[in-house]
Amino acid sequence: MTGVLPSQRIRDLMQSGAITATTDYVDGQIQPASLDLRLGTVAYRVRASFLAGEGRTVADRLSEFEMHRVDLTNGAVLEKGCVYVVPLMESLALPDGIQAVANAKSSTGRLDLLTRTITDGGVEFDRIALGYTGPLYAEICPRSFSVLVRPGMRLNQIRFRAGQAVLSDDELRTLHADTPLVNGEAVIDDGLGFSVDLAPASGTLVGYRAKPHTGVIDLDLLNHYDPSEYWEEVHTKDRKIILDPGAFYILVSREAVTIPPMQAAEMAPYLAMVGEFRVHYAGFFDPGFGHADAGGQGSRGVLEVRCHEAPFVLEHGQVVGRLVYEQMEALPDQLYGREIKSNYQGQGLKLSKHFRA
Repeated sequence: MTGVLPSQRIRDLMQSGAITATTDYVDGQIQPASLDLRLGTVAYRVRASFLAGEGRTVADRLSEFEMHRVDLTNGAVLEKGCVYVVPLMESLALPDGIQAVANAKSSTGRLDLLTRTITDGGVEFDRIALGYTGPLYAEICPRSFSVLVRPGMRLNQIRFRAGQAVLSDDELRTLHADTPLVNGEAVIDDGLGFSVDLAPASGTLVGYRAKPHTGVIDLDLLNHYDPSEYWEEVHTKDRKIILDPGAFYILVSREAVTIPPMQAAEMAPYLAMVGEFRVHYAGFFDPGFGHADAGGQGSRGVLEVRCHEAPFVLEHGQVVGRLVYEQMEALPDQLYGREIKSNYQGQGLKLSKHFRA
């Protein structure tokens, strides 16, 4: 069998010892097509982001780059603009033929909390080699807000696959004809393209921009913070906005997206250069996201946008990213939004779950 491993197969990997953890697993850690990873008890403040490299361990490199250690046991603040490496509670001993990819969780990305997974011998972020055996680490760099973290918090997630699972453009067109993937014309070119919505059906609010000087965000506090203390509203009446260099924005896709139960998807950059900005690609799209049978009726994709060196005009309908669809190995025994608690099913423009609606 080939494809992305569903929730029940992830449980099999746990039971066989292919996935191990320093503490008992917790409810909700297994998602329809991924496993949430948990922070350990210490964070290493490092001078710079790094990869272990072939033949070297992360522990080796920490001895080169470590500045000091932060005990997370009773909670600690990871400061904006700093880089930290945190050993995760989970480790892997993958069977032959199984590889993995990691990504930040949706709420992590919406806080502009750059979180990537690194491994011993790793030469790429978030990519775990076939048959990898060893520990997992999260590299965390808060970009817009300082955050309070504790052991067991889940900032990133991992997905497992056997063989080639990515759907070709022809396969995507066939799937879209059978089960519409967007509520309109599908732009399919190396994945399913999606565009930015800067012409809301009512009002002029099109997004949010992170304020530069704010308080700390405790990641355990949900529906707690006043958005106005951390975000400026972005309004437009003429279907375009100007992105400021260095600023971080939360916008939303024009398309309502559907992930059928036998597929999963990942947000990826549309092109190497689509302008002076980057759409971050935090989070996987699980089977059932936006799907009618799982309580969806289509869900917008939230876009985490950072502008680079020069101001850039972003216009309504501009293609800014793509969804890469993958085939599941089997139907998951739980779907996003139906069998599990899902914060973003049926979403539109929405900040992370830490802010009051």
